[in-house]
Amino acid sequence: MSSPSETDQLLVKRIRSGDDDAWEDLISRYEGRLLAFVESRLGRRAPSEDIVQEAFIGFLNSLPNFDGRRSLESYLFSICAYKLTDHLRREGRRPTIPLTVSNESSGEWQVAGDARPASSMMRSGERRDLEERAVAEAVCEQVQHWQEQGNWTKLRCIELLFVRGWSNKQVAGALDLSEQQVANFKHDFVSRTSSLIRKQGLSADVFPEL
Repeated sequence: MSSPSETDQLLVKRIRSGDDDAWEDLISRYEGRLLAFVESRLGRRAPSEDIVQEAFIGFLNSLPNFDGRRSLESYLFSICAYKLTDHLRREGRRPTIPLTVSNESSGEWQVAGDARPASSMMRSGERRDLEERAVAEAVCEQVQHWQEQGNWTKLRCIELLFVRGWSNKQVAGALDLSEQQVANFKHDFVSRTSSLIRKQGLSADVFPEL
C-alpha cells in the first residue's frame, strides 16, 4: 500500500492533469479534518464550512506554485489557518494566533503574542480591501464573459454554488446536470477567476496563496 505522502503526491499530480475526480477525492480526504479543526476554534458550523471551502479554493489558486515535496496536509491546514485568522479579523476579533499550524491534523496553534501593532492592523485592513476589489473585478469579468457567450447554465450553477452555498449534488439535481458537470463548472470558474486575479499584478502580500 502507498504511504500517505505517496498518495498525496499522486493526488496532486491527478489534480494538475485536470482529473476532476481527483478534486473530489481531495475534498473527501481532507474536508472532514479541516472542518473539525475550524469548527473547534470558531464554534459555528456554517462559517466553518465557508472557511474550509475558501481554503480549498486557496489551494487550487496556489497549485501552480505548490512544492510537491511539502506535506499536502500541512499545506492545507496552513491555508485554512490563514482563512480562519482573516475571518476573525473581519469579525473584529483579535486572533492571538499566526497564519500557520503544526504538522499534525489536530492543528495546534502556535501562540503569536498578546497584541498586534496598529500598523499591522492597518496593513491587514488595506490588504482585505485590495482582496475584495480584486476578487470582485475578476468575478465581474468572468460573469460578463459567460453572459456574452450565453453560458446561462454555467452562471446559474455558479450562483447556486457560491451565492446560495448549495452542494454539488443539490445543484446537479436543480439544473438537471451530472455532479461531474457541476464539478467541471466549479473548477473552470475558480481557475479562470484566479488567473484573472494574477493578471492584475497585485503584490504577493495581497494573495499569499496565489
